[in-house]
Amino acid sequence: MSAGVAVPSLDPIVEIAVKLFDVPAAAVNMIGSDHVFFAASAGVGECDMGRDVSFCAHAITQDGVMVVADALLDPRFHDNPLVTGGLIRFYAGVPLRAPSGHPLGALCIVDSEPHAGFDAQDRARLKDLARLASDKLELRRLEVANQARPSAFAAIAATSPNAVICFDQARLITAWNPAAVTMFGYAAEEAIARDIALLMPGRQHSLVKEAIARVLGGGAPPAKGTSLFTGVRKDGTHFPAELTWSHWREGEELHFGAIVQDVTDRLQQEDALYRLANYDSLTGLPNRNLIHSNGAAALQAEETIGIVMIDLDGFKDVNETLGHAVGDAILRETGMKLQQAVPPGATVARIGGDEFAILLPGIGDPSEISAISGALVAAIAQPNVVDGHEVRVAASCGLAISPQHGETVVDLLGSAGLALFQAKTGGRGGSFLYVPALRAEAVARRMYDAELHRAVERGELRLHYQPQIRLSDGALVGAEALIRWQHPTRNLLQPAAFLPALEGGPLAATVGAWILDAACAQAKIWRQHHPDFRVGVNLFAAQFRADDLPRTVAETLARHSLPASALELEITENIVLDQVELVLPQLRAVDALGVSLAFDDFGTGYASLNLLKDYPISHIKIDRSFIQTMQDSAHDRAIVTSLIQLSHQLDLKVIAEGVETDGQRAFLHAHRCEEGQGYFFGSPMAAELFAEKFALTEFESRARA
Repeated sequence: MSAGVAVPSLDPIVEIAVKLFDVPAAAVNMIGSDHVFFAASAGVGECDMGRDVSFCAHAITQDGVMVVADALLDPRFHDNPLVTGGLIRFYAGVPLRAPSGHPLGALCIVDSEPHAGFDAQDRARLKDLARLASDKLELRRLEVANQARPSAFAAIAATSPNAVICFDQARLITAWNPAAVTMFGYAAEEAIARDIALLMPGRQHSLVKEAIARVLGGGAPPAKGTSLFTGVRKDGTHFPAELTWSHWREGEELHFGAIVQDVTDRLQQEDALYRLANYDSLTGLPNRNLIHSNGAAALQAEETIGIVMIDLDGFKDVNETLGHAVGDAILRETGMKLQQAVPPGATVARIGGDEFAILLPGIGDPSEISAISGALVAAIAQPNVVDGHEVRVAASCGLAISPQHGETVVDLLGSAGLALFQAKTGGRGGSFLYVPALRAEAVARRMYDAELHRAVERGELRLHYQPQIRLSDGALVGAEALIRWQHPTRNLLQPAAFLPALEGGPLAATVGAWILDAACAQAKIWRQHHPDFRVGVNLFAAQFRADDLPRTVAETLARHSLPASALELEITENIVLDQVELVLPQLRAVDALGVSLAFDDFGTGYASLNLLKDYPISHIKIDRSFIQTMQDSAHDRAIVTSLIQLSHQLDLKVIAEGVETDGQRAFLHAHRCEEGQGYFFGSPMAAELFAEKFALTEFESRARA
């Protein structure tokens, strides 16, 4: 095969690689002495083709798959022009070898972004594709030799792993190599001088006769590409085969040469690759690729479609408490439940860890898709029995319909994903139909995500402190630490502007640990003047997922030489309900340290009373919404007084939030509420102002908060 010649039969392989591994580019790269060239490529632009910068020149020296997760961090490639020029950050390549074992080149996939987690299954898939590519290259080599002089053809035929058969214009076999013996079962003396029709079923005899007659008549020769036919062995068994043939003249005689390859394994591999590319290996359901193609076909046929995106609530806890084997069983069971619950013609796909998507052709009515989503949620909620465990999971749904919410499958999945995000913010088991405002909110979240990373790096986050006052004598008890963002262009931002993005993003645990540390550092300073001062810190849900909150709290207290009584941690109902099995043991461990636990925004949720019974709470904080209206609403006044009485019966102390008037303070004191917090006592303020207001100024604040 001459250098620089493309091999069209390799094009499907690189295209499959791009889809299978979700990368922008793939190539079959042939290695020369000084340069490399692409025998096939997909998504590859102009680049340096010198061997000295080629990643594949390294890959062909390997026995297996060479993976470079991040080339900037790899000493072999960090200064490679392809890396410094931004073309390659991730690379995975496997060598392609001739039948002799000699390396010819490599099949590779690349990305301009780093990749993590290219696992053993991914490596096996890339090797499968490489075997197909090697077969294609060998066929091309034989085809080129076939078109050369007969002596060269015969020399190659003797060592070829593929069956090579020559026959004359009378269709009589004239040459039969060892691989043909193995493939068809006939010895050379049994096959030579017999009709080539011996090797194929009767229905295909006419195709050979017509092709030879066409050449004898001066017409076009048989196609130079490859074609599939059915081979027949000596024992009568049939097998799928691929045929490449050409012809030449020896004097006045016309001769034909055919290269035959048994493609049974290849077709099985292609079927396996198709399943790998389009089906989920765990559940057997279609994956994202297939839902894209099915949805695109429906839209092209001008059919309306609905998309339901489903996420299992609390599935991570199932994996962590019962093990991944049980989690996998739940996913398979969920897939079966969904298939039984959807209408005919729907496609049920698993598109992520615990995410499913349902494609509903012909569904464009909001009430109809809402009814379907309700049935799906109900089906998932049915108990699962796995290895003797009865496991229940809930699900949230995001809904979108065409063309209102998108005119492509990508847009519809995006809209359904945004609706799912909104559904999950409302608690478990909810459904939400996409509305355009969700996209604007998502854009704002992405903007804040990027800016929040910079804010953390640049130290733009601040803590303000709101006083907590003992109502019996008006004495300062402590303060709640509240986060603010000193934005470089938008001045001081309140939590409502950025807290949702922070809580749902990757920085929540990091920022939560910083708040805890900074608040304790400040409390240490103020306790020099006020020995009983207590600081309250709000917790993020992400701080529980690492499963090390008790250790973090203990280390922080020790680092600042603080007793446990100096700290109060505040939790909300949503944190508890979203991950019960993960949160409760950690809260009990924190309580064992002697740290107070407060239930924030009490009275606004659905499970508050149960939480008081089961969780090691020491304080409840009555939500400001009740405090602000209690003097005007007999209903809210009854709620406040009942909560205070109930808390005392449970030996809990009460902090009233949102106290803004002296009348509210007096009412709460009269009903034995221990502490108050709100603008009547002081708004959240910077540490310096807080120290000045409460006569703590003699100790300079060393904590930037």
